[in-house]
Amino acid sequence: MSILVTGGAGFIGSNFVLDWLRQSDEPVVNLDQLTYAGNLDNLASLKNDARHVFVHGNIGDATLTNSLLVQHQPRAIINFAAESHVDRSIHGPEEFIQTNIVGTFHLLESTRAYWCKLQGAEKDNFRFLHVSTDEVYGSLGKDDTAFSETHRYQPNSPYSASKAASDHLVRSYHHTYGLPVLTTNCSNNYGPYHFPEKLIPLVIVNALAGKPLPIYGDGQQIRDWLYVKDHCSAIRRVLKAGTTGEIYNVGGWNEKPNIDIVNTICTLLDELQPRQDNKSYKEQISYVTDRPGHDRRYAIDARKLEQELGWRPAETFETGIRKTVQWYLDNQEWVVNVQSGAYREWITTQYSNEGIV
Repeated sequence: MSILVTGGAGFIGSNFVLDWLRQSDEPVVNLDQLTYAGNLDNLASLKNDARHVFVHGNIGDATLTNSLLVQHQPRAIINFAAESHVDRSIHGPEEFIQTNIVGTFHLLESTRAYWCKLQGAEKDNFRFLHVSTDEVYGSLGKDDTAFSETHRYQPNSPYSASKAASDHLVRSYHHTYGLPVLTTNCSNNYGPYHFPEKLIPLVIVNALAGKPLPIYGDGQQIRDWLYVKDHCSAIRRVLKAGTTGEIYNVGGWNEKPNIDIVNTICTLLDELQPRQDNKSYKEQISYVTDRPGHDRRYAIDARKLEQELGWRPAETFETGIRKTVQWYLDNQEWVVNVQSGAYREWITTQYSNEGIV
């Protein structure tokens, strides 16, 4: 048996592949287009591991996907492949439409054709697990109850709208064709191998480089933070025991304003790698113009996952963020390698008008 993982060279996908192969000898076929955020360095430890088969390609390439399914006969597909950065979706939404909606459609079509040909236990046990986001639910007020699986979809960015559309496609393939699907909607992930355009890795990398730490608006946007390895364990649990057709929200039970996240990182860096002038990294904080349509608060109610499948995160935010900061300090070569021309061009586009670069 084997599993097919799409987007397995990205942040969450690569962590999932690495954790899977630490715990199992079941092979992983890893399909990734290697866009700017996909990085084979994340998987360097698997270079000579016969259990890991890497394939460079796009989930929208039906010919390629069909051939992989026929060749490897996976018992499950875990779909991480997606464009996932809100800011990038504002500047260039078309790629998000093509990958997150059209790409998911083609992957579902290939999966349906493959699954229909399976027989007996192989067909009964097959699963398609779609990894999505809490951003499909829109924004919460300060005192609103957290997002549950029945919360109305109200996406507010091209990114979240494209993910919402992909979620609906996945749901429709279950109800129309009987495809055994599972969907997870997660809160903000953080941890090792996170591309330094998102808040936590960007703050760590900029702080160490002596650059400003850009904070949108007043910094009071609230997110629920989920350590990536906890997310991976939740996906494994849903894949093993989830009810087909169901949605499971995955959260870390860690709601915090962005400014608190930045202050925590600065405090940890002050302890673990102090500035040469002995001043706090907090002095590098710089407030910038808020992005258009910035959602004020996300919060995940993950009780369904706990009550039905017995999952809870192992890390608190305090333990997870310390591990994350230490990982970036210990892996400076990885940071340098991922800061390619494409990354530098993006940072210039996003922050040049704010005096950050």
